Amino acid sequence: MLKSGFAPIATALIGLGIFTLATQVRAGGDKVVFPEGFDKGVLFTTVDRTDNKQFREFYTSQAALDAAKKGQPLPSGTVITMVQWKAKLDAAGNPEKGPDGRFVKGDLNGYAVMEKRTGWGAEYPDNIRNGEWEYQAFTPAKAVNTGAKLTACFECHLPHKSDDYVFLYGKMAGK
Repeated sequence: MLKSGFAPIATALIGLGIFTLATQVRAGGDKVVFPEGFDKGVLFTTVDRTDNKQFREFYTSQAALDAAKKGQPLPSGTVITMVQWKAKLDAAGNPEKGPDGRFVKGDLNGYAVMEKRTGWGAEYPDNIRNGEWEYQAFTPAKAVNTGAKLTACFECHLPHKSDDYVFLYGKMAGK
């Protein structure tokens, strides 16, 4: 009798353990809210992306730029906002370029945000953890992009550990 009563309890506990492990590994941006006023910060670089025909603008705080210029990790509270614009296309489907040789902005495509806070990231295993950074994607209407694959952000930024997980750390440092 004891054995038959134990099996359902053991099964439930194993299921709970698997659920808990799965939720801990899932990368989530539920901590990151849309950074209203991000454009009052510093536009530190722009990038033309030929692979997906986008023009991107990158904003952050002066404190983050100052830390990068000193070769230091970015401070807790740093928010980096990437604004993604579709490039305006010519009749052949190629990005139009302005007099400066850069892509001409078309429609707003969305936002990607990375934010660093003390204590964040502890729930992730080492194969995905990006220090104390979290990520979130937003639609042009500034709503959470529920279709975004945030785990990809962690995986892509992970090799940049020496630059505090930031692709454009060198640009932030003025290099």
